[in-house]
Amino acid sequence: MTYTKSQFSILLILRIVLGYHFLFEGIDKLFNSFWTSAVFLEQTNWFLSDFYHYLAGGELSIMIVEQLNIWGQIFIGLSLIIGLFSKIGAYSGALLLLIYYLAPPPFLEGFLFIDKNLIEMLAFLIIALFPTSNIVGLDLLLSKYRKIRNEQ
Repeated sequence: MTYTKSQFSILLILRIVLGYHFLFEGIDKLFNSFWTSAVFLEQTNWFLSDFYHYLAGGELSIMIVEQLNIWGQIFIGLSLIIGLFSKIGAYSGALLLLIYYLAPPPFLEGFLFIDKNLIEMLAFLIIALFPTSNIVGLDLLLSKYRKIRNEQ
């Protein structure tokens, strides 16, 4: 894809900002001994609430969910910041935000179906569909390496 300088700049900034946000959230959860996803999961009350309640029901399952959440956010954030596998990272971030979005329905909080998770999910999809890591990022180096290796 080719972009104008302003399009590329905005997309690159968006990629880095989303990456920073996810990295920060993951690290914050990692080092916050009081953080737990159990309360969030137990308070769900929409069509997937039985599934979320099941995840919150056992000590082992909540530990697994929390570790997946923490490390998922950290790896998604790093992926976007350094531009390595950023398309996969962006789709993974969008999926994680969809999971957050479906837990407590935003219309119960007065947002009429639109909340911060939905907005950020759409931003992740923009980054996935309009990648910049093949121009600035480790994906560029990876593609060059693959090209050289295929020529040998």
